[in-house]
Amino acid sequence: MKIPQQAIDIIKEHEGFRESTYLDSAGIPTIGYGTTAAAGLGIVPVPGMTISEKQAERFLIKAIEKFAAEIKPSIHRPMTDNQWSAFLSLAYNIGPGAFRRSSALRHFNNGETMRAADAILMWNKAGGKVLRGLQRRRMRERALFLTPDAKTPVRGFWAALWGLLMRLFGK
Repeated sequence: MKIPQQAIDIIKEHEGFRESTYLDSAGIPTIGYGTTAAAGLGIVPVPGMTISEKQAERFLIKAIEKFAAEIKPSIHRPMTDNQWSAFLSLAYNIGPGAFRRSSALRHFNNGETMRAADAILMWNKAGGKVLRGLQRRRMRERALFLTPDAKTPVRGFWAALWGLLMRLFGK
């Protein structure tokens, strides 16, 4: 499954690299580019643990590929690389389960692209508190989601046609 470079870039930008274990905003032990034990990659960050940037990038790519495989079956209409990248960044941050239950995905699957983009902004809390860092990340993901790919005119036509057919004939 193709992982667009912009997905890797946006995640790296917002996660940042940390060579030592730290507690994230929700108090979860984290290392590298936001890697936690919950990612199920065979790494369990513990206090005092360190990681190289190269190792961290390998875990990042592994996690994105894993999450992509988990969320892709839930996406029921064509999307641009930028939309896919924004959704991958969101899923990386909130987890694939939460992503699959999100209104962002539901709106997208219903052909409501603008509502899907706006729903990305709702994921701005950790521990019940709005965090400025998450607000910035969601604004960036929303902007990427709404940015046309270089090939969008052709893809946009096919996506619109596919959406129309899905509404007319169902899944």
